[in-house]
Amino acid sequence: MARDDMDAAETLTWSVGGMDCAACATKIRGAVERLPGVSDVAVSVMSEKLTLRLEAGATAPEAIERTVKGLGYTVALGGPAPKKKGFVLPTDGAPPSTPPDATPAAPEHDHDHGPAAPAGTPWYATGKGRLVLLTGGLLVVAWLLHFVVPGTVAPWLFALACVVGLVPIARRAFAALRAGQPFTIEGLMTIAGVGALLIGAAEEAALVVFLFAVGEVLEGVAANRARASIRALGDLVPKTALVLGPDGGTRKVDAATLAVGDRVLVRPGDRIPADGVITEGVSGIDESPVTGESVPKTKGVGEEVFAGSINTEAALTVTVTKAAEDNTIARIIRLVEEAQEARAPTERFIDRFSRIYMPAIVALAIAVALVPPLFFGGEWAVWIYRALARLLIGCPC
Repeated sequence: MARDDMDAAETLTWSVGGMDCAACATKIRGAVERLPGVSDVAVSVMSEKLTLRLEAGATAPEAIERTVKGLGYTVALGGPAPKKKGFVLPTDGAPPSTPPDATPAAPEHDHDHGPAAPAGTPWYATGKGRLVLLTGGLLVVAWLLHFVVPGTVAPWLFALACVVGLVPIARRAFAALRAGQPFTIEGLMTIAGVGALLIGAAEEAALVVFLFAVGEVLEGVAANRARASIRALGDLVPKTALVLGPDGGTRKVDAATLAVGDRVLVRPGDRIPADGVITEGVSGIDESPVTGESVPKTKGVGEEVFAGSINTEAALTVTVTKAAEDNTIARIIRLVEEAQEARAPTERFIDRFSRIYMPAIVALAIAVALVPPLFFGGEWAVWIYRALARLLIGCPC
C-alpha cells in the first residue's frame, strides 16, 4: 500500500485478528515498540485494535503490518485513528471501517492456524480447534495401539501427534525470535517439545503439546464470548433511523450519521436510534436494555430518551442531542474497552519481572541439565528430562 510521507507524527490504528489473551497483546506491543519512530503503542484484545503514534519517515506502515503478521496474526490498516471510538466492533477477521480519505490495506490471512474465524464460528471449526481434534485423535489412536500391540506403531504416532501440534507453536516462536523476543511461552514449549522427542519421551511431549493447544482454544472461546457481549451491546442501537424533513416527510438514513438537531420519528415497537429529547408525543419507554429497569416509563415532551431504548406505545418525535459516538451505548462500550486496555500497576510490574524471570527459567533449566551430569556423575537422560520438566513448570502462560 503506497502512502504519502507524513509531515509529522500521526496516530494510526489497525484491526488485528487472532488475539486470545493478554500475552498476545504483550507480544505484539513488545515487537512493534522496537521499530524506529513508534511510540504510544496500545493493543486491545477485546476490540482487536492496535493503535500507535508513528513519526514521519521513520517506519513505513507496511513494516508494522509485516511485524504483526510475522507473529502469526492478521492485520488490516484502518487509517488515522478516530478521535472517538465507534460503538460497534468489527466482525472477527474483517478489516475495520476506513475513513473516506484513507486507503485500506488488504488483509492478508497469515495466522498459523488459518485466518481469523468470523464471529459465531464454533470452536471446532476454527484452525486451532481442528488442530486440537487432530492431535487428540492421534493421541487416542496411539494409546489404543500402545495397549493392544505395545512397542510397535504407538511411539511413532505419539511422535507424529507431538510434531503436528508443535509446528505452529514453533513457527510463532521463531517469528517472536526474529522480532527480538526470544523468551516467549512458544519458545519454551518448542525447546521442551523438541528435547522430549530427542530423549525418547514422545508420549509425554505429545500430551503436553495437546494440553497447550486445548488451553489456546479455551482462551479463544473466552475472548470471543467477551467480544460477543460487547458486540451485542452495540447492536442495541438500530442501524437505521427515520429522519423528519421540513415538509413532514421521512427518509431512512444510517443511524450512525445522525447529527445533533436532527428530528427522528420513532414508531411503536422501534428502538430509539440516538440520545435525544422528545419534542412530540407521549409513550411508554422500555429502558431495560440500557438501564436494567424492568418497568417501562411514560415519557412526554421535554424528557430525555436513550439510544437503544424501546418505544412501546405511540409514535414519538425525538430531537437528537448527541452524535452516535457520544450516545449512552457508545459511552458504555468505550468505558468497557478502556477498562480492558488500561494496564494496572501490577500488570506493568509483571511485564518488567517477566524480562528477568523468563531468561532465569531458561538458565536454570540449562543448569539442571548440565551441572549434575558434568560435576556429580548424574545420568544425562534423567537430568535432561528434569530440565525439560523445569521449563514447562516455569512457563508463566
